[in-house]
Amino acid sequence: MKSKIVVITGAGSGLGASLARKYSEAGDRVVLLGRSQEKLLKVAESLRNENYVYPVDISVKQQVKDVFRLIYAEVGDIDILVNNAGVGYFDLAENIAEQSVDEMIDINLKGTIFCTQEVLGSMKQKNQGYIINIISKSGKRPVVTESVYCASKFGVSGFTESLALELENTSVRTIGIYMGNMATELWKGSAPEDIDKFIDPNDMADLIIENTRIRKHLAVEQITVKNLKE
Repeated sequence: MKSKIVVITGAGSGLGASLARKYSEAGDRVVLLGRSQEKLLKVAESLRNENYVYPVDISVKQQVKDVFRLIYAEVGDIDILVNNAGVGYFDLAENIAEQSVDEMIDINLKGTIFCTQEVLGSMKQKNQGYIINIISKSGKRPVVTESVYCASKFGVSGFTESLALELENTSVRTIGIYMGNMATELWKGSAPEDIDKFIDPNDMADLIIENTRIRKHLAVEQITVKNLKE
């Protein structure tokens, strides 16, 4: 099979890093995006196949435009975009600081939209491509102390479902991934005591890749994965 070019945001740790390794093991060329070049380079060192590192803040529209322009020029046409980058600040609604609100809306929601906008033109022109949006179950149901995080993820859910309708008559596919708590850096500084019972990012990466393989006469529109602890 032809090697694919896979762009992953938030690739410096957690699910993004796990996906990067799985795609690389499959022979694909992986493009790692994230705010920390140091973390991206560390992940890149663990990859088997050709890979590329581009530091970027996806909440800044111009940075997104510039980095995707570089990817198309230096790497090639993008086959798969994984919108994985996300941040979370958890507290009662009245206690969440303005900066935290801005970060969650700007990175989780606007960042997903900005990155998607940069690949749609090329994917539509080729009439092929896959947009994978990592949403979490907080984009499906409300959670105490996650009001703003849920608001950002509900927004991504609405964007993903609306985008699927726009792409209905094309061969470009999009999917929403809704999973329970994972053992990732999202919990840094506020990790629950039972984080060792959360979903392993490597297991989640396997599920995502298996369910987004191109198959005749079917398309998986969303994946919902429950953490057995929940």
